[in-house]
Amino acid sequence: MPGGFDVHGNRHRLKQLADDGDTALFENRGGVECPACGAGFGRLFVTRKVATTFPETDGSRFCLVRGDSEIYVFRH
Repeated sequence: MPGGFDVHGNRHRLKQLADDGDTALFENRGGVECPACGAGFGRLFVTRKVATTFPETDGSRFCLVRGDSEIYVFRH
């Protein structure tokens, strides 16, 4: 895993909720840890887009990890 997060390596513990080709959303169902802080996370958003707008959240903390061609957003 040269930078970022290995979605495919953790695929058996993540449930894919959405994928439009440029973005994907996963639910953490297997206790996968966030590579930024080491804590468990609830959702993972992955994007290849240059810019993305996030809707209002419930105030949950999130971490960002930059990969080679993607950005990973982990919501705790």
